[in-house]
Amino acid sequence: MDFGVFIPIGNNGWLISEAAPQYKPSFALNKEIVQKAEAVGFDFALSMIKFRGFGGKTEFWDHNLESFTLMAGLAAVTEKIKLYASTGILALPPALVARMASTIDSIAPGRFGINIVSGWAPAEYTQMGLWPGDDHFSNRYDRATEYVQVIRDLQDTGVSTRDGEFYQMDDCRLSPQPEGGTVPIVAAGQSARGMKFAADHADYNFVLGSGVNTPSAFEPTVSAMVAAAEESGRDVGALALFMVIADETDEAAQVKWDDYNKNVDVDALSFMVEQTETDKTATEGSTAKTISLPEGAVNLNMGTIVGSYETCAGMLDEVAAIKGVKGIMLVFDDFVAGVENFGSRIQPLLACRKDVVGVGS
Repeated sequence: MDFGVFIPIGNNGWLISEAAPQYKPSFALNKEIVQKAEAVGFDFALSMIKFRGFGGKTEFWDHNLESFTLMAGLAAVTEKIKLYASTGILALPPALVARMASTIDSIAPGRFGINIVSGWAPAEYTQMGLWPGDDHFSNRYDRATEYVQVIRDLQDTGVSTRDGEFYQMDDCRLSPQPEGGTVPIVAAGQSARGMKFAADHADYNFVLGSGVNTPSAFEPTVSAMVAAAEESGRDVGALALFMVIADETDEAAQVKWDDYNKNVDVDALSFMVEQTETDKTATEGSTAKTISLPEGAVNLNMGTIVGSYETCAGMLDEVAAIKGVKGIMLVFDDFVAGVENFGSRIQPLLACRKDVVGVGS
């Protein structure tokens, strides 16, 4: 079972709370996290792309690095861990992304991949004059399909000529092509349409975990992804996303989690909900609907595991046992301590990682 870390490219990670650790993103911080992750045996690291935050007292995600340039820097200071950068398809042309991917693959051959972000928050793009109108909500996966096709053309053959609805390529060239061949594509579709896109065009699809200390609650979502992949006839792995809040005892971990919830940044949450509600086409289970559900909005409603190191290990093994899950990506309240404790306190207890040997494990 592969494990990865969703690195904090935006301030404060994934906790929209005044009680959570408050910090700005930096190359130094992410370098420390990824190098520690590599040392303890993590298989991959992924960085998001975010152009505008939610504000509030915590200025949540108002401060962000850029994904590709960050991963290029990290590629030069790591040796084994796989690195995924995220592209906002409305902001970065596919031919440019293909060239950036080829460049980073030259730094870290065979270790780089691309995460496709179709875009659900208009405010991120209207500020740059890049929002194509609300029709994007209904056709964004059609755009993403053409986007990936252009990237695949260029990486596979070095040439792309297409007369699409969204992208027109006239003998577009890419050289050098990636040394390791076509770089893997990652998606994060939660709706039926999003999963179809992933099943048809991606190598992996992130699936949001569900609830607190209910590690198997998202099994129906994974099953839907498995069914979509079977229909497409492609091997597309589900990657489960979970936050881990760990401590010496279940009680100590729960105190932290309760404190984060009690001190939620209400103003930042209000802006997030306002943005998600602009998509009138969003179906139940879609990313926009899921992250703003009130019961768990403090961490964007990702699946959350709270407990002692032993408790967390047991629940992560439950996640790994679900049919169709090929990997687990983790976020932490405190990333530096979280990665260290995963390697030394949680990983040695995991049945799904019994053959992994890292520093401290």
